[in-house]
Amino acid sequence: MSQTDTVARDQAVLKRPGAAAPGETPVRRGSRIRFMRPLLMVGGPLLLAVAVLLFWLLGGQYVSTDDSYVNAAKVSLSTDVSGLVGKVYVRDNQHVEAGQELFSLAPASFDIAVANARAQLAQAVLDINGARRGYAEAVAQIAVQRAQIAEDQTNLQRYAAVVGNGGVTRSTYDNAGYTLQADQARLAELEAAAGLQLTKLSGDANIPVEQTPEYQTALATLNDALRDQRDSVVHAPFSGYVTEVDQLQPGMYLAAGTAAFGLVSDRHIWVTAQPKENDLTWVRPGQPVAISVDTYPGQTWHGVVQSLSPASGSEFSILPAQNSSGNWVKVVQRIPVRVAIVSGPENLPLRDGMSTEISIDTHHHRHLSDLF
Repeated sequence: MSQTDTVARDQAVLKRPGAAAPGETPVRRGSRIRFMRPLLMVGGPLLLAVAVLLFWLLGGQYVSTDDSYVNAAKVSLSTDVSGLVGKVYVRDNQHVEAGQELFSLAPASFDIAVANARAQLAQAVLDINGARRGYAEAVAQIAVQRAQIAEDQTNLQRYAAVVGNGGVTRSTYDNAGYTLQADQARLAELEAAAGLQLTKLSGDANIPVEQTPEYQTALATLNDALRDQRDSVVHAPFSGYVTEVDQLQPGMYLAAGTAAFGLVSDRHIWVTAQPKENDLTWVRPGQPVAISVDTYPGQTWHGVVQSLSPASGSEFSILPAQNSSGNWVKVVQRIPVRVAIVSGPENLPLRDGMSTEISIDTHHHRHLSDLF
């Protein structure tokens, strides 16, 4: 090997990491290693402990959970009247506005009921007016009959004065008494008839037709028929999307109270979260919430804590847990939290049941005193 190659090899060795510099001895390298080793053994765990402490101090401000879902106001549409389905005006998953017609029952039976109720109301008016005329005629006949009775009493008194001396025959006197009794009986009949007509007028001959019970009963029947006619046409109570429309078809019989199809709101939307009970120490209504939806990665909605449930979700189950047994095991409960959505991407629709993740800013900061 030439001298030039030997020099080049020595220079390459000196350039390698960890190679001793000219004049550096192995003793100095050993001293450096002995100094760094205890520093790393003590400083490393200490630095890690400081990092964990800082993370804990800064980590108490937010409460996050992925046990949260989008909820929307929804209703199963039905009617309070029965009948055959006439028309269905919407299709499945169609967007509808508040007040829009959705479906209607066949109108024939409802139209007949309204016509019948109107006829009953008109008949009630005729009956009331007839009772008023009948009462007036009875009053007039009573006046005539009372005059006749007065005349009968005068004749009877005059005959009684002369029957003893032969001025009139006994039979004439007796006939005058019979006539008076007959006219008095007729007066009683007329007064009874007048009382019956006055009863139809609620005891007041001048009562308005609209205030009589007969008229009000007929009017209530008409209003009930009109209500049934209105309710035979179902309108959307709020805007949203109709669903399961295909289960309702024209010609089928729909009983009162039977669900026809569903309507899900597109405006009254919120998020229901189920955080653990030990995460709710500092959660209060009105605190800001960041919401991310699994369907739209990278998008964020903003909301506020609207309310916290007064009971855990298990308390509303059909069979709540009974913790009186001897082998009881404590289970962390979840408390429903309702989050109102304030803002977010307008072109991304939220649908009932979508999975979300929320982060509640409680504005709470931990302190070292919380450790002790």
